[in-house]
Amino acid sequence: AAAEKNLPMVVPGWEDSTTGNIFAARVITGEVERAVMKGGIDYMVSLADWYRREGGEHGFGFFQVGGGIAGDFPICVVPMLEQDLGRPTPKWSYFCQISDSTTSYGSYSGAVPNEKITWGKLAMDTPRFIIESDASIVAPLVFAYVLDW
Repeated sequence: AAAEKNLPMVVPGWEDSTTGNIFAARVITGEVERAVMKGGIDYMVSLADWYRREGGEHGFGFFQVGGGIAGDFPICVVPMLEQDLGRPTPKWSYFCQISDSTTSYGSYSGAVPNEKITWGKLAMDTPRFIIESDASIVAPLVFAYVLDW
């Protein structure tokens, strides 16, 4: 569905997984070239290009599945463009997160949406929601509803 809508799929931190270990082993043995997979910096550069090119004056909504680096990495493109590059950039215009993490102030995985305001990711008036549940159960239900499946 994301490909049909030309939405990027960002998978940062995949290297910190069994898949990453297997891939690294295959690079070491020479079975695979390292360049066949993107890393985090590659993802952020292409995400920044996409956001600036396609976001218009209002930006995009953001639907985060889970937490940690895989969930929070892509939302960082806005503060990177604004703070690190000094480019005026619209904040994310909507935010929803599915998380089963215990609410925590100061951590990525358990951070509530309001905390993302202080990090420059969301504006004070950004509609923001959190669905506290297991993403493997809830995400397919939400996607089916939104996509009218």
